[in-house]
Amino acid sequence: MTESFSTRLNNAMALRELKQIDFVRAAEKFNIKLGKSHMSQYVSGKNVPRADIAHFLAAYLHVNEDWLMGADVPMEEHAANLPEPSDEPLQHDDATTEQSTEGKKTMRTFTKSHKLDNVLYDVRGPVADEAARMEAAGTHILKLNIGNPAPFGFRTPDEVVYDMSQQLPDTEGYSPSKGLFSARKAIMQYAQLKNIPNVSIDDIYTGNGVSELINLSLSALLDNGDEVLVPSPDYPLWTACVNLAGGTAVHYICDEDSEWYPDIDDMRSKITDKTKAIVIINPNNPTGALYPKEVLQQIVDLAREHQLMIFSDEIYDRLVMDGLEHVSIASLAPDLFCVTFSGLSKSHMIAGWRVGWMVLSGNKRLAKDYIEGLNMLANMRMCSNVPAQSVVQTALGGHQSVKDYLVPGGRIYDQRELVYNMLNDIPGITAVKPKAAFYIFPKIDVKKFNIHSDEQFALDLLHDKHILISHGGAFNWHEPDHFRVVYLPRISMLKETIGEIGDFFSTYWQA
Repeated sequence: MTESFSTRLNNAMALRELKQIDFVRAAEKFNIKLGKSHMSQYVSGKNVPRADIAHFLAAYLHVNEDWLMGADVPMEEHAANLPEPSDEPLQHDDATTEQSTEGKKTMRTFTKSHKLDNVLYDVRGPVADEAARMEAAGTHILKLNIGNPAPFGFRTPDEVVYDMSQQLPDTEGYSPSKGLFSARKAIMQYAQLKNIPNVSIDDIYTGNGVSELINLSLSALLDNGDEVLVPSPDYPLWTACVNLAGGTAVHYICDEDSEWYPDIDDMRSKITDKTKAIVIINPNNPTGALYPKEVLQQIVDLAREHQLMIFSDEIYDRLVMDGLEHVSIASLAPDLFCVTFSGLSKSHMIAGWRVGWMVLSGNKRLAKDYIEGLNMLANMRMCSNVPAQSVVQTALGGHQSVKDYLVPGGRIYDQRELVYNMLNDIPGITAVKPKAAFYIFPKIDVKKFNIHSDEQFALDLLHDKHILISHGGAFNWHEPDHFRVVYLPRISMLKETIGEIGDFFSTYWQA
C-alpha cells in the first residue's frame, strides 16, 4: 500500500532531524508563505499542500517531490532543488484568481488573513478534528483534552444557578461596557483580599471568559514587532493573541526539573529593547504548577529592572491543593503596572457561562494611554454576557464549594493522586505532581518509543484506544516529549483510561 503524503513527510522530517518550525523559518528566507498552522495541518494529514509548497517541502527535505506526494519512486532520486532566495518583499494578497474551465473569465477566490499564519490553537486542532470525525462515524471518544468540568459530572453550585434564574428578567439589556456595578464591586473586593494594590472599581473589566480579555488586552498594547515573553509550555491562546495583535511571542522555558517553575535566567536572556511585557500563568496550565512567592519576586525584580508590564493569568487561583496558598504577583509589584486575569469558569464549574475579568493595578500612570485603548476596545464590544455577570457577587461572596474537591476525599484531589501515580508507573513515562488546577503534563521517553512527532503519537493513541489528549506541541513546547491529561473524569473512568494508555505504551513504536 502506498504511503500517504503526511506519513512520508513525517518520516523524512525524522530522517533529516527537522521540526515544523524549521520549515517556517526557511520559507521566510525564500519569501514563501508558509505558516505554523499550515505545517501543523500537513504533518497531521489534515491537508495536502499546493504544488509550489510541495516543491519547497521536498527541496528543503532534499527528496523527490513525486515521492513526497505518494508516488512509487525512489525517495532521493532527482531530489527537488530550492529556488534562489528572493530580495522581493513577500506578497500578502487577500485574493487570487483562477482561470475557469471555459477559459473565458477568472473567478476570485478568498484566502484567510495572513495575520493567522503564525496563529495556532491545537488544543482544538487537527487531533481534535479527527476525534470529531470518528465520533460522527459512531466511535465513542473519551476526551481528556479540554478542561471542561460539566461533561464529567461537576455541577454549578445551586445558589449560583438560583440567583441567575431570579435575576434573568433584569439582565436583558446591555450593561456598562466594563460590567455591572455589583459584579465589579465584588471583583474589586476579591482583589483587595488578594492584596492587589491600588485597585478601584474603574480598574475592573468583565469579559466573556478570560479568553476574550486576553485578546482585548494584547490588541490594545502591541504594535508590529513588539515582543512579549510567554512561558513554554503555555496556554496557547497567549501566544496566538500576541501574534494576532502583530507582536512576537518569545518563549521562556519553564523548568520541569524545578517543579515547572519559570527559568529566570532564560527569561532574562530573552529580554530585548522590543520587549514590552511578561506573561505568567499561575497556577499553570498545562503543568499544574503553583509558583511560590520567591519565584514571583524574582519575576517582579526582572520586570522592574527592564520596565516591563506584567500580565498574570490566574484563572485557577482557587483550585490549589496540599494546603498551599496562591499569591498574586501584582501584590508584590505596587510600583509596576500589572493586569491580572481570573474568572468563575473553573472554580464554579460554569465554563459555558463565560464570565471572566481583568484587574488593572499598581502604577497606572505608566499606562494612561494604554488604558484609553482598553476602554475603546471594551466599548466596541458593548459589554460582556450580562446574565453571567449577575452571579459574580453571589459566587465570590458565598461558600466556595470547590474547596471540598481539593482536600483528601475530594474528587479533584483523589483524581490527581490516582493519575499521578498511575502515569509514573508506566515504563517510559514520568510526571511532576501538579499542585493546582486539573492538568498534568507527563514526559515521554522518546527514545524508548521512537517518538519524533508528538502530534502523531496523539493521533495513534486516538485511533488505537479512542482516547483524546493534547500533545505538548499544542502548548508551544518545542520537543515531541510531552502530552497533557485532564484528570476531571471520575476515579473509575480514570483508572480504566490511564490503564489503556499504559497498555498502548507497552507496545508502541512510532513509525
